[in-house]
Amino acid sequence: MSQRKFKDEIYPHFARVAQALASDKRLELLDILTQGPRHVDALAQETGMSIANSSQHLQTLRAARLVETARKGNMVIYRLADPSVMNLWVALRGVAESRLAEVKELAQEFHSARSNGKVVTRDEAAVLAHQNAVLLDVRPVAEFESGHLRGAINIPLDALPDRLEELPRDRRIIAYCRGLYCLLADEAAALLFVNGFDVVRLEGGWPEWQSEGRPVKGGVT
Repeated sequence: MSQRKFKDEIYPHFARVAQALASDKRLELLDILTQGPRHVDALAQETGMSIANSSQHLQTLRAARLVETARKGNMVIYRLADPSVMNLWVALRGVAESRLAEVKELAQEFHSARSNGKVVTRDEAAVLAHQNAVLLDVRPVAEFESGHLRGAINIPLDALPDRLEELPRDRRIIAYCRGLYCLLADEAAALLFVNGFDVVRLEGGWPEWQSEGRPVKGGVT
């Protein structure tokens, strides 16, 4: 096979993946699935789409081998095909954030709603965790069980006010959630701070941590 023929045959397959990503709703579906498997009804509810539209977008992602399915009774469960899909989404988002002024402006506006509490990088969090800091995952239980930072404990944000006594007051707490565009950890950190805890928020969250190959339990495999 000549080099020209090889390129003519292989580049259309790359384009299949790119075309599957060329939809804001399909990107949102991938983003949700970084938190764990979901059935179609849940994905439709989270994205504000009809079940029919959600299914159509999911079929496009499946045709490009970006997601896989499994059956649970009468429900079809979707999940990311493997960690490279999460890495692809995180990388694509990063390019948009660095190259598009509109994304930068929207991100700055969104982040202005964040609390003024202290933020630690993922490198700093890894060091602090080895120094006996508590990694606190404030996502819903199902997302935590699907995958989380190794050694983390889970207290969902809505349950946190009633479970403060479960947290040590003599150790630093690192709160984290779904990622850069999630405010759950900010709200948790603000609540813990006013209740006298030594708390910081993790920069980014679950998908960024896993995509960097850091220690996790579960997650996309």
